Amino acid sequence: MPEGTYEPKKVSSRKGNTAKGAQAHKNTYAFHANKSSKITKKIAAMPVGGLCEKCVEVIMWRKKFKKYKPLTQLKKCVNCDLKAINEAYHVICNKCAGEKNVCAKCLESREIVPTNIKTEKELVQEQVELERLLSGMTERERRSYLRKLERKNKRGEDDVEEDGSENDDSGADSDDDSEDDDDEDSEDEDDK
Repeated sequence: MPEGTYEPKKVSSRKGNTAKGAQAHKNTYAFHANKSSKITKKIAAMPVGGLCEKCVEVIMWRKKFKKYKPLTQLKKCVNCDLKAINEAYHVICNKCAGEKNVCAKCLESREIVPTNIKTEKELVQEQVELERLLSGMTERERRSYLRKLERKNKRGEDDVEEDGSENDDSGADSDDDSEDDDDEDSEDEDDK
């Protein structure tokens, strides 16, 4: 054939059974990111917030398979045109997303998943509040309260209402314990 002429491709003339077969090359093992890598640890520690459930799953998938690319500098918000976005894959800033009540990534008004990771300011505020609460307790109440907090943390329960009731209960428990101690002391004296 002379150069430059078009030759049409052959098209299959098969009538039925056009369904695709199985995957040709299957993975023998699942992908695992290098957990000792500093970058992987940094990316895993980044909070995911202000997004709908679908977008959170997308971001978590990207983190799991090492496809997440964090921002190196602030990104411009498409709503207010300010450089205020510091999370990767977001298109509007958290302020605009909160005002419009939409997801910061897909801009759809779905239920927003709350952030589980606390900021440094919140952690410091909680620590100060705990210290203030503990300073007003006796040593026995303090130890009892801290034991209950440890047990609650091991179970993974985070109920604010229980904290208040535990505080009241811990005072009652400590009074009962002190009465028991007094009884034991008097028994020890009787034995002598």
